[in-house]
Amino acid sequence: MKNLFALALLAGASALSSQAFAGGDINAGRAAAEKYNCASCHGKDYNTPIDPSYPKLAGQHSDYLEHALRAYQRGGAVANGRSNAIMAAQAKPLSQQDIANISAYLGSLKGGLVLKR
Repeated sequence: MKNLFALALLAGASALSSQAFAGGDINAGRAAAEKYNCASCHGKDYNTPIDPSYPKLAGQHSDYLEHALRAYQRGGAVANGRSNAIMAAQAKPLSQQDIANISAYLGSLKGGLVLKR
């Protein structure tokens, strides 16, 4: 009985930990980025935005992108929110899975972001 309980406990912990670290689906993220027309502002390669003040998204850390999109959904009137009329409108209809998928896709792209030492 102890072995069965331990096995069940281990299986449950494994399931929870895999969900906690589960990333988005890159292919679904590509489709979502196209659906929501992210390239119209951030450039067709997500590395050449139409305005220099817009961020380059290709190669950005996916966890950062997830945080930023959720912050735009919260809006600037709350703690840890971001205010930008365009991005707030773009982020509002995204599901949490859309955000994970788009972030995984953009993070998988080769970008011009570099770290100099």
